[in-house]
Amino acid sequence: MFSKGYLQQKNGDESTQPKKDGLQMSIEITITIYICLFKPVFLMSRNSIFSVILGILMLLILNSCGSNESNLIFSNSHYSLFLDSVVQGSNTAVVKSPNHIVSKYKSPASSNFSSIIEFKFSINEKDNELPIGVNHQINLAGKSQLPIVVFGQKLSSGMESEAEFLAPNSNYTFKLDFSPVLKAFEEKGFYEAYDGTKIAASDFKGVYIAGNAEPLSWDFVNLEGKGLQLLPSKENPNIYEINLELNPYKDGQEEEKQWKLSQDISDKPQFESDIPILDAIYNLSLEEAKLAIESDSTLRTGAKWGGVWTRDISYSIFLAFAMHEPAIAKNSLLKKVKNDRIIQDTGSGGAWPISSDRTVWAIAAWELYKFTGDKEWLRQSFDIIKNTLEDDFEVLQSSESKLYRGESSFLDWREQTYPKWMDNKDIYLSENLGTNVVHYQAHSILAKMAKALQKDGSEFDKRATAIKDGINQQLWNRDRGFYNQYNYGRFKKIPSERFEALGESLAVLFGVAGEEEAFRIMSESPVTPFGVTCIYPQIPGIPPYHNNGIWPFVQSYWNLAAAKEGNEKVLTQGLSSLYRACLFFLTNYENMVAETGDYKGTEINSHQMLWSMAGNIAMVNKVFMGINLEENGIRFQPVIPSAFRGRKKLNNFKYRNATLHIEVIGYGNLIGAISMDGKPLEDGFFSADISGEHTIQIRMANNRFEKPTNFVSNHFSLPNPITSLSGNEINWKKVANANSYKVYRNGKMVLETKQNSFSISEPGFAEYVVTALDEKGWESFSSQPVWFLDDNAPLEFEMESFKEQAAYPFTNFSGSGFIEIDKGVNERLEFSLNLKESGYYLVYFTYSNGSGPWNTDNKCALRTLYLNDEKSAVFVFPQRGTNEWSDWGKTNPEEMYFKAGINSLSLELKPFNENMNGITNRAMLDKLTLIKVD
Repeated sequence: MFSKGYLQQKNGDESTQPKKDGLQMSIEITITIYICLFKPVFLMSRNSIFSVILGILMLLILNSCGSNESNLIFSNSHYSLFLDSVVQGSNTAVVKSPNHIVSKYKSPASSNFSSIIEFKFSINEKDNELPIGVNHQINLAGKSQLPIVVFGQKLSSGMESEAEFLAPNSNYTFKLDFSPVLKAFEEKGFYEAYDGTKIAASDFKGVYIAGNAEPLSWDFVNLEGKGLQLLPSKENPNIYEINLELNPYKDGQEEEKQWKLSQDISDKPQFESDIPILDAIYNLSLEEAKLAIESDSTLRTGAKWGGVWTRDISYSIFLAFAMHEPAIAKNSLLKKVKNDRIIQDTGSGGAWPISSDRTVWAIAAWELYKFTGDKEWLRQSFDIIKNTLEDDFEVLQSSESKLYRGESSFLDWREQTYPKWMDNKDIYLSENLGTNVVHYQAHSILAKMAKALQKDGSEFDKRATAIKDGINQQLWNRDRGFYNQYNYGRFKKIPSERFEALGESLAVLFGVAGEEEAFRIMSESPVTPFGVTCIYPQIPGIPPYHNNGIWPFVQSYWNLAAAKEGNEKVLTQGLSSLYRACLFFLTNYENMVAETGDYKGTEINSHQMLWSMAGNIAMVNKVFMGINLEENGIRFQPVIPSAFRGRKKLNNFKYRNATLHIEVIGYGNLIGAISMDGKPLEDGFFSADISGEHTIQIRMANNRFEKPTNFVSNHFSLPNPITSLSGNEINWKKVANANSYKVYRNGKMVLETKQNSFSISEPGFAEYVVTALDEKGWESFSSQPVWFLDDNAPLEFEMESFKEQAAYPFTNFSGSGFIEIDKGVNERLEFSLNLKESGYYLVYFTYSNGSGPWNTDNKCALRTLYLNDEKSAVFVFPQRGTNEWSDWGKTNPEEMYFKAGINSLSLELKPFNENMNGITNRAMLDKLTLIKVD
């Protein structure tokens, strides 16, 4: 099972695995066998018992290999990780050598496919058939024909029998009576959806099916790409249908059973240790990193994801590739620059400023400079980052909170991390933890770059401090012991009290969290058995991806934060999470289902993912070897949990003009002794001025660094309440299993109640939302905001009254028409409003933008509004659907002070309003609305 070198412990090394007496070993082995194998037997079919017996034999062999030494690194009720293997139920994977892994993992996804499915239909790939949270539900067991569903009418039958497991490759034909829509198109020219949205006949592109069971998907905006479009029946043009093969499965489609090194990686730093799994996973990741290099000398995002993506490459460079491939890392970063500004990846509503985490590029650029010391790169990247941050400051910063607006960093799939009522303008208004930490760090880096270039960086330091203070004052959750996920709403914001793993990790790593906050984050944040989930608790009714998902690159950042904070158990579990997945799957997958740890079952996945392999390389470089880059050298600070004790070597590590051979012996997070070439190395600091070949030896203090943990089961919050307003009464349907509800007025909680209604007694305009609390005290997302206007009737101004209306054949607008804005068209739109009363008003535009799809591309339009010659607000006009110019929506509402009488306004396309497309910045404006909010 082991090679000789792995079995032999180093003579005289007091830091190797501790010896245990026979009774202690017998108890540990018995517990491990029960937890990992016998317990799951009761949940398995008879066909699985033979596999379990094989697993028991494998486990007995594994435990006998170490003689008087324990090979167990980590174990919980789901899996056990050993020095050279991993066991999870009947699944095993074994390291044969540093270049060879054998895995007997088989995904359970197909055998657990339920016969009960949920689905709904969609016009133009939008969730517009039934209210949010309302789906058709049917039990397919015993059914050969499915009932015809009428569009917009919830299926009332189909649940007559008990749920069963659906056989693989089961064929069903779904039929839809589409006549209500077709009739409305013919008679009125549009179909009015449940929420009042008007879908123009001229905008109709197709009808699709969405759902919760493969190959169905709740990813509405990608239904056509997934082949989920219904077509008219040949017998009846009012009936649309589609045949689907549910639970698709092919024999032999599981991952290949073994990995053997096939690439020459001898030119890279070579790692060896007493722990076989570390050596093999490091080599596997080096090989996949080599395969990721494209012909243009950039890094490919993943086996299924071509090209360079700003956030993927940046997070990967910080983890590993600044050290591992500095020249290719630089090429990749420059690929994401346009007009001397960082490119925001395509994203929700047309990318920036809805998605606003492009400044993570700065973190990668700084890490690259610290490794290379390249002054020319420092100057070049300084200008790029400065230009970017200046634009972001104008467009993203909230004047009220000083936080930056925009989508969660990397969590860029709307319904995966936001309530479904939030559209793209709502995401722009939100203030997210991870994105704000990235903006803080980018400003801090720019100030350091300025200092290195002998420039004035005080303004960037000042802005960084404002962001940091805003995060700690407005996002820190003192009761939970971690930062809230984001603040969200329309008029006034409330916090989403979910945990967000990447943002919490970055807050610890970059010093946003103070000493107390960092301790509490690592000790009190919820961590599930297979690893840290992207968010917690999970969102009900949303399939695994960001929601209910574990991402190895996020786990890697979490591990780095655990190492910095010094939480041994959290770090041990986090390392084990990475190694379990890589050993079983024989590759670096992008994500896993949180409840099963399986690569299969998430919405989208890919092997050979760049940031996942970067994470595994980082665990060697940054955790075990303790390589921390500073501007003028390396500060060595290894962090070795006792379970990973032993001897570790990294040879031929190239750093500037030096080649280092680094050896770390022992365990702990304190260094006992450190030397270079046999002489003490003061403060563990290797200066960048030193050249040549050198040996660094580090003996750890063999100290334990145990702190509290919060290892928990996975959990789902309740669905958000669906509210309605009648007069001054807000009502909502009771949410199943809700213990109580919270009612918020203008961002402040005014009542906790067990009732499902609330009477408004305070006069004047106000925004109300309701949340549901479960038995564990977790709060659901809020309901869609309700605006109580009282006597404040909206003031509406038709835009065509200020400017000549556009001559396009679009429909569903108000008034007599609409106007166009674009580059070269109404770039400066001046008009005036005569108001009877002074005071604060909520202001928004009704607009359309058919330049691109709802979820991607880069043509989000934006303009800056000047009120009485003062900059007042930036308005965003996100894409609403390709060529769907008759789909009208509302922009972000902004609060402004108007005087009584004439007010002059100017809606302008400023240089800092340049979107990522650079050519098209277009929208149609229907009307302007003002609501008095004093």
